[in-house]
Amino acid sequence: MSRRPWGPPISRLANLAALILSATLIFSTAAPSRTPAQFGPPPPPKPPRAAAPIDLTGYWVSVVTEDWRFRMIVPDRGDFASVPLTPEGRKVANDWDPAKDQASGNPCRSYGAAAIMRVPGRLHITWQNDTTLRIDTDSGTQTRLLHFGLAPQPDAVPSWQGFSAAEWQGTRGMFNPYMGQHTREQAPEGYLHVVTTRMLPGYLRKNGVPYSANAVLEEYFDSFHELNGDTWLVVTTIVKDPQYLYQPFITSSHFKKLTGASGWDPTQCKSDEPR
Repeated sequence: MSRRPWGPPISRLANLAALILSATLIFSTAAPSRTPAQFGPPPPPKPPRAAAPIDLTGYWVSVVTEDWRFRMIVPDRGDFASVPLTPEGRKVANDWDPAKDQASGNPCRSYGAAAIMRVPGRLHITWQNDTTLRIDTDSGTQTRLLHFGLAPQPDAVPSWQGFSAAEWQGTRGMFNPYMGQHTREQAPEGYLHVVTTRMLPGYLRKNGVPYSANAVLEEYFDSFHELNGDTWLVVTTIVKDPQYLYQPFITSSHFKKLTGASGWDPTQCKSDEPR
């Protein structure tokens, strides 16, 4: 009798399949599966100081690479170039009176949070505690406190520097279900995001270009290293003020890191006379 050529191979495949199924059942019984939740809770997050993806501490000096005539000298009255002022904003700027600011005790109106990073000078950045980054400026002798873990405070008392809510961005946490642990990955492009509200009305420029008490300041702090060893800080600033600006006013300011406090020269706010 002739043998069907496909008979034995089918039998062998059936036997092999049965053997694999048996082994799978035995393994499943001996080693039950575990869900990620069975590995326990993730470790507590690090405080902002320890979790910082970049180091912003130290002394920095501003390097004026753009808008030299608006930053290094007092612009002419009525020189609003590149600032998207509303008609109301233009009227306020045209009425600028530095002598009046000085007499009323408001010489710091061009040193508020929305403008201070554009004022040429030096910064000293330190951690006041694990959740508060502090920025001191020698120009105007101002102090900014960047608060991590807090939302903007609508009831905060208005001040020149306002209330700043900060968070690290560009980092992410991942859970590895096979290793049963959480890992913290810090992307090299990590940066600091800051939102500031509750500012007193001030000036974007020293010639009276205004921002109102309702303005919202958004900033991005980024740091990088050059091949020659220099370290730079770039602060991108976005000012939103529907009262005086018909669109956001965006600038970027550059700072170079110093090796120490040499040149640190705190000076008081001053109202500058127009030319």
